[in-house]
Amino acid sequence: MNRLVVVTGPTASGKTTLAIQLARVLGTEVVSADSRQLFRDIPVGTATPAPDELAAVRHHFIAELGLEEYYSAAQYEEDVVRLLPDIFSRCGGNAVMCGGSMMYVDAVCNGIDRLPTVSADNRRRAYGLYDEGGLSAVVSELERVDPAYLRSAPDLMNHKRLIHALEISLEAGVPYSSLLTGEKKPRPFEIVKFAIDYPREELFSRINRRVEEMMDNGLIEEARKVYPRRHLNSLNTVGYKELFVYFDGEWDLPTAVARIQKNTRVYAKKQLTWLRRDPSVIWLDPSRPMLPQVMARLSQDKP
Repeated sequence: MNRLVVVTGPTASGKTTLAIQLARVLGTEVVSADSRQLFRDIPVGTATPAPDELAAVRHHFIAELGLEEYYSAAQYEEDVVRLLPDIFSRCGGNAVMCGGSMMYVDAVCNGIDRLPTVSADNRRRAYGLYDEGGLSAVVSELERVDPAYLRSAPDLMNHKRLIHALEISLEAGVPYSSLLTGEKKPRPFEIVKFAIDYPREELFSRINRRVEEMMDNGLIEEARKVYPRRHLNSLNTVGYKELFVYFDGEWDLPTAVARIQKNTRVYAKKQLTWLRRDPSVIWLDPSRPMLPQVMARLSQDKP
């Protein structure tokens, strides 16, 4: 059977390096599962693989979209499932997926419910509500259109998920929660999922260093270039949001950098919480060489 090997884990844990090493050993290609690396013009803030890394093995879903383009986990599932047979046929039945956008990873591994494509009008309506009234305004509207989702939402402080639930409800004309079946889709390939498991303090130190390296590598200049388009959803992400506040004069630069580090650590904790709920994850010990750990596990169950 063909095999998709997933390399995931929290941000700054070393996924890219391991995935490239693995793809080279297996003679295959890397499918990125990062919802922000999909976009052009923001390689520093999204930790897009460097040119030499992209040249080492073929990558997919890197810098393919303009910042203004809309893309969803459902579209990603469709695109990846369509692409994988071609990779399998050319690369000996193996493919490597790498990324920490957990909804994207789950969309391919488990499937995602088919939801309507949100129109520009309903997207503006949902985000306009948030811009004018904050999170409480979005919650109030969801209480009206989909109270069941609010009762089951895993994180009522995650404005992106709440806005997504609202815009889908507005588009479909029925509650977002009524469209969620939770059914796992069968896949015609084996899935083996690995995650890198750094101790919390070491992971946080890696995150803090990565942010400092991003600043040294031109993050502030990159953010200035896209600042005029700050309203775009593709830029509503850690790193750019904080620097936009700095550009607005509300924070000084050290404060903005400290907030980027803090918010990235919060994001990493959310990634770990998501992964800990998945019993299929095989955790890797980064204190030992990780590629041999992966290869040893794969050799136990060859496709």
